[in-house]
Amino acid sequence: MPITKEGFFSLVKNAVANEVSDIHLRQDEKPTFRLRGDLVAIKMDPLTEEDMRVLCHVLIKDEDILALLNKNKLKEYDGSFAVPNVCRVRINFMRYQSKMGLILRIISDKIPTTEELKLPGAINKIASAGQGLVLVTGATGSGKSSTLAAMINYINRTQPVHILTLEDPVEYVHTPLKARITQREIGNDTVDFNSALRAALRQDPDIILIGEMRDAETIGIAIKAAETGHLVFGTVHTTDALSTIGRLISMFPPEEQHAVRQRIADNLFATISQRLVKKIDGKGRIAVQEIMINNPGIRDAIQISENTSEIYTYIKKRSGGMQTFDQHLTDLFKAGAVSMEEAKSNASKPEDFERNLNFADD
Repeated sequence: MPITKEGFFSLVKNAVANEVSDIHLRQDEKPTFRLRGDLVAIKMDPLTEEDMRVLCHVLIKDEDILALLNKNKLKEYDGSFAVPNVCRVRINFMRYQSKMGLILRIISDKIPTTEELKLPGAINKIASAGQGLVLVTGATGSGKSSTLAAMINYINRTQPVHILTLEDPVEYVHTPLKARITQREIGNDTVDFNSALRAALRQDPDIILIGEMRDAETIGIAIKAAETGHLVFGTVHTTDALSTIGRLISMFPPEEQHAVRQRIADNLFATISQRLVKKIDGKGRIAVQEIMINNPGIRDAIQISENTSEIYTYIKKRSGGMQTFDQHLTDLFKAGAVSMEEAKSNASKPEDFERNLNFADD
């Protein structure tokens, strides 16, 4: 019997109840949950081609269905879908080896707070910045969207400002509290990030959130917005502060890179790079963050390419809430939140982690 809409909703409810982050639905395979970082097959029959067609009709807009199910037309699809009173899901449809697959990222209906995510206190400080560029970085699935949602939530509860978000697709849906929030979805509400970002500067925002910094034009407009007094949040798929700065600069032609480096040094307020690690109690994962907050020393290090590595000298001092990954892992281990094995395996320098921990205790 083919899967039904009700059966799919039940599957999603089960996933949410078990704190699953992603659902993999693939033709000729059993549905699979990503649970605390691991893939776990569900006790169900493998999904047939008919099941996949049913799921596509449930999840995907009517105007896109015919093109998607016609193998000679759409090969991929990105979108979102709300499961009533349960959650939203971010959708990616793909074809592989003449089969169909759907990957669903679960997004809670409840907007997380920085306290619920157990983020460092510096995160609220960064969210309260008056202007500048704030970048949240990390690999896919590292919790960047949740961290940004929690920061926007903090601003929404504390500041009478206009927050404009540009997302592909819209994930967490915010209800205006103290702030006014305009959430624009690429494809539905605007053509692309660059068009939306150019228009954003005429829409009286105090704060702009850009779903992803994908190219030189987007980065250039984001820096311009920061230069003109806005607080700009964005995401980059980089691992730490140094790789983030390098990635931004490398997007531009060589003849422009010196000027861009100066502008980044002047306007970058902070980078927050994160990874998710398993909690010691086995109940979910927690974000480990490297936090860099710009100051005169870091600004000078960014301006001169040969001195960029000196940034870590300042981060390690933990001034103003800054911290390295390994310092945060040490804090979490000492607080009993993560095991030594988990901390060492996720440390930037696993071979030195335990030795440095013992040295710090002396």
